[in-house]
Amino acid sequence: MFSQIPFDPKTLNGKDAVKEILRIALVAEYDAISLYEQLAASTDREDIKKVFLDIAREEKEHVGEFQALLLKEDPEQTAAIEKGAKEIEELAG
Repeated sequence: MFSQIPFDPKTLNGKDAVKEILRIALVAEYDAISLYEQLAASTDREDIKKVFLDIAREEKEHVGEFQALLLKEDPEQTAAIEKGAKEIEELAG
């Protein structure tokens, strides 16, 4: 169910370590969003569903926070995201 990190994050070092731990954090947040949205969809209880969806929205804010940090650390990532967005605009309008 959850993503597998293919290495031990404690072994990271060097200039790319921060970028890698931020990417690991993003993966964890996306997993959490998926989990909470699936749990919300699996219940008929509106009170429980509401709580799970609220927590999923909070996790989406965490994605934004980690993404902002990553983009500050990795200008190449920023350029790639902008390029990808332009390609989608051209293809999908």
